[in-house]
Amino acid sequence: MADELELLRSANPVPHHGPHFGDGPLDHDAERRLESLLRERPSRSLRDRLLPGPGRPRLAWGLVATAVVAALTLTLVLSGPDTTPAVAAPRPLVVQTGSTPVPLDRLAERAEQAAADGSPRLRKGTHVQSWSLGMSDDKPPITLPEERIVRWRADAGHTELVVATDPRHPGRPVLSDAGGEPHLVDDGHVISDRTYPPSWSDAPPHSPPPRDPARLRAYLMEARSTDTPLTTPELLDAMATLLDSWTLGARESATLARLLADAEGLRPVGQVTDRLGRRGQAYVNDTRGLRRMLIMDPVTGAVLGLESTLTRPDPQYGVEEGAVMSYSAWMR
Repeated sequence: MADELELLRSANPVPHHGPHFGDGPLDHDAERRLESLLRERPSRSLRDRLLPGPGRPRLAWGLVATAVVAALTLTLVLSGPDTTPAVAAPRPLVVQTGSTPVPLDRLAERAEQAAADGSPRLRKGTHVQSWSLGMSDDKPPITLPEERIVRWRADAGHTELVVATDPRHPGRPVLSDAGGEPHLVDDGHVISDRTYPPSWSDAPPHSPPPRDPARLRAYLMEARSTDTPLTTPELLDAMATLLDSWTLGARESATLARLLADAEGLRPVGQVTDRLGRRGQAYVNDTRGLRRMLIMDPVTGAVLGLESTLTRPDPQYGVEEGAVMSYSAWMR
C-alpha cells in the first residue's frame, strides 16, 4: 500500500478527482449562474489548493477512513444535527447486475462509426465535475466537491472558473476550505476565478491531440515527460490530463478509444450509471491495490469519468477496502 500511495503522489495528478457526492449534473439555474460568472468575471480572493499542481505542495494521502469520518463530523458540526450533511462518505460506483460487458475493441468500432461525420468537433478547454478526498500536513482531512470550467479565447489567453457545488443538492451549502479553515459556503461559491495571458505552447497537452493511436500514445508520453512506454495506470492518468485540457471531438474520442482498446489489463465489467446520471460502459484495471474504473459512453466511445478506489485494506494507514480516492466526470 505504501508503494501505491507513492504512485499516487508521483503520478501526473488530475487536480479534481474525488469521491461520489452527486447523482446528476447541475440544473439549468446553476448552469446559467456558471455562465454568468464566466461573463462577469467577479473579483474574488484565491485560496491555496489542497490538491497538487504546479507550484502547490503535494498532499500526504492516507488515513482514508479517518478522513471520511473527519469530513462527515466536521460537516455535522457546521450544519447542525437536523440538516442533511453537505458531504457524504465516498462509495464506489456499482456495476449493474446482469448487464452485458462490451469489449473495448467493439466500443472502439462504435466510436469510429459515430465519428464518421466529424461531429462534434475538438474544443480546447474543459468542463469537469470532481470530488476529492485528501489531507494536508497541517489541516484536517476534508472532501471537496467542485466544478471547473476552462475556456480559451481567440487571443490564446484563457479563463478558469472553479466553484464549490454539489449537484445532488443544487442550491444547498457546500463544504469548502476557501479562505482558510473548512466551512460551509453557498452553492456556486467562487473558489477561484483566474484569467491567464496568451500562451502559444505547442507541447502536449497544450497542442491538439492527434487522430492516430500510435501518435496519440507518443503525445501522452510527452505530456508525462517520459520516453518509456506507459503502463495502463499511467495511460489512464495521462488520459485524464488530456481531458482536463481538451474537450475531445468525435474523431479524437474514437482515437482514444482505439488506444485504450490496445491497453493491457483493462477489462470490461458491464454497465454503470455515473455520478452525473449518465449510463456508460465500465472498464477496470487493478494494479498494486488500486482499482481504476473507466466509464465510457456506450454509443460514441467518449470518456465520461474515471474513478480510483482501494482494493485492499492497510491498517498502517487506516485505509479500508473500497475507499474512493478520486473521481472526475467530464462534460461537453
